[in-house]
Amino acid sequence: ADLAASFQRAAVDTLVEKSIRAARAEGLERIVVAGGVGANKLLRQEIAERFEGEVFYPRLAFCTDNGAMIAVAGALRLADARQAGEIRAQARWSLDTLARPAAAG
Repeated sequence: ADLAASFQRAAVDTLVEKSIRAARAEGLERIVVAGGVGANKLLRQEIAERFEGEVFYPRLAFCTDNGAMIAVAGALRLADARQAGEIRAQARWSLDTLARPAAAG
């Protein structure tokens, strides 16, 4: 528990500090927190306390981690009789280049 709490504190401190520094450097009065990290209560508390501008967060239902999405995509590809070795991940993979998996149709 101590290790997890220490990691959370270090990650939150880094994200808050860098986000606020970037907003100030650009003269911004608003910050939008998005993605899975937006569900972190400590992050929400710290940024609200330390940033003088407005902070926007998605509803918790929309603060998801795309790890589950990737797992489902992999499962669908395997269900479509693709061999695991045939599946090659790419950064910024255009969805237009992917065939619809048979299991999803």
